[in-house]
Amino acid sequence: MTSSREWIDAFAQRLGVEAPSEEEVTAILALAGVAAHASERTAAPVACWLAARAGTVPERALELARTVLPESAS
Repeated sequence: MTSSREWIDAFAQRLGVEAPSEEEVTAILALAGVAAHASERTAAPVACWLAARAGTVPERALELARTVLPESAS
């Protein structure tokens, strides 16, 4: 079985981009966790995609995600 790191590195190579650092992976996973726990699990990959589309570094995206309140709290 291929490790997640090997798969990520190979996928990044195919996309023609640099693979994320370990710190970036940690922030991306935290971002996915915030989105999934604040809403539905489907929010996790979409939140990560939105951050990438916006060109926002994972650490900043995580900060912003933590400011999004659940609808019931507004």
